[in-house]
Amino acid sequence: QVVRTREPGGTELAEKLREILLDKTNTGLSDQAELLLVFASRAQHLTELIRPALQRGDTVLCDRFTDATWAYQGGGRGVPAEDIAVLERLVHGDLQPDLTLLLDLPVAQGLQRASRRSESDRFEEESLGFFERVRMAYLRRAAAAPQRFVVIDASGGVEQVWERVEAALRQRMPS
Repeated sequence: QVVRTREPGGTELAEKLREILLDKTNTGLSDQAELLLVFASRAQHLTELIRPALQRGDTVLCDRFTDATWAYQGGGRGVPAEDIAVLERLVHGDLQPDLTLLLDLPVAQGLQRASRRSESDRFEEESLGFFERVRMAYLRRAAAAPQRFVVIDASGGVEQVWERVEAALRQRMPS
């Protein structure tokens, strides 16, 4: 059984926290409050959905997890690593994804794609420099944990990127 979910979000309460995080009218949200909201959402998500699914033996496919916090709040916002690490230990301890697919492409191209998808959210309104820092933080995480990460070139069309994802899955998860 495969359980598909996303962060922030994934449960009723976590989705409400997601709305707060993404609402571009929340311009005064401090970096610390943002970090705590992200982890509050994750704590609820883990308790209600992820841990029960894993205990049943299900596979959990999650669009973003704590690596996104290291990238967005750590890399993008400059939140100290020790603050993120404390909350990571508190909220999920040593639970980490078995495999993380990092779909990578130049920032300008990613922002262009996002602008065609929907109206921008609070994060998507950030500067190019913010997203360059986010991308570099993701790539540093991937380089530090190559046994867990596969960096996939996300340039090209949907079919081409999907072929790269399938190839990575076949290589890392042959069964």
